[in-house]
Amino acid sequence: MEKMRTKYRLVIMNHDTYEQKISIRLTRWNVFIILGAISIILIFVTSYLIAFTPLREYIPGYASVNLSREVYELQLRSDSIEREIEARDLMLNNIRSLFTGTPIVTGLKDTVHTAAVSYKDIRDSRSSEDSALRKLVEQSDKFSLRPMAITPNGSLATLSLFSPVKGVVVAKFNAATGHYGIDIATAKNESVKAARDGSVIFAGWSVEAGYVIIIQHTVNQLTVYKHNSALLKKQGDLVKAGDPVAIVGNSGEYTSGPHLHFELWNNGAPVDPEQFIQF
Repeated sequence: MEKMRTKYRLVIMNHDTYEQKISIRLTRWNVFIILGAISIILIFVTSYLIAFTPLREYIPGYASVNLSREVYELQLRSDSIEREIEARDLMLNNIRSLFTGTPIVTGLKDTVHTAAVSYKDIRDSRSSEDSALRKLVEQSDKFSLRPMAITPNGSLATLSLFSPVKGVVVAKFNAATGHYGIDIATAKNESVKAARDGSVIFAGWSVEAGYVIIIQHTVNQLTVYKHNSALLKKQGDLVKAGDPVAIVGNSGEYTSGPHLHFELWNNGAPVDPEQFIQF
């Protein structure tokens, strides 16, 4: 300790003139403290550069700073592609089942982990405005159903169907010209309702028909709704008769104004909807 406290003088002189430039009084203890502080600062700066700057990419053993983000984005994309493939396979299988008479699949396989989902904050309460709207819709379509029963062979002669919209039929059914449904003119943004209980086997966009939704019913029956402005259901959803499934619009190339193109198919053949539904 005595040697550590012994004082020394560090002198910097001009080599040619021996003129004294700097004179510093030091001890071994002071030199040790200064070197230790400089070492700690260097360690801290180096650690910061490695942990929080892209310089760590140049150090062997460290991955890119964007690697985790890219892996996460790739995982999301692969999951979306998988769900899209499942939805497309479901549509193809249901269309095949429609013509073969085999049972259809009503929904996609749920691949989302819901174990950690909390439902404590969900409140199943109905506002007064919602109750009033429900009552208005129920009363407006109260007498739309025709009292009929389903025959064992699936004939449409005794089938109960719900009117998808209220309006005026401006283009009638004509299979000879390739018009396999009817065009119903109605107010823009009117809700399109399911004609009967079933499951959605297609919900998407086409250039000619715009936003289209197709519902599969029992006993090999289909209903098709075209030229919508928006779709309220997706493929695989179950619907009840009278449930809103789309919004009336003017989408697609084969349209000249807001209306609904509605088709009714039975056992793979188009049927005139006006024979069974009062619009």
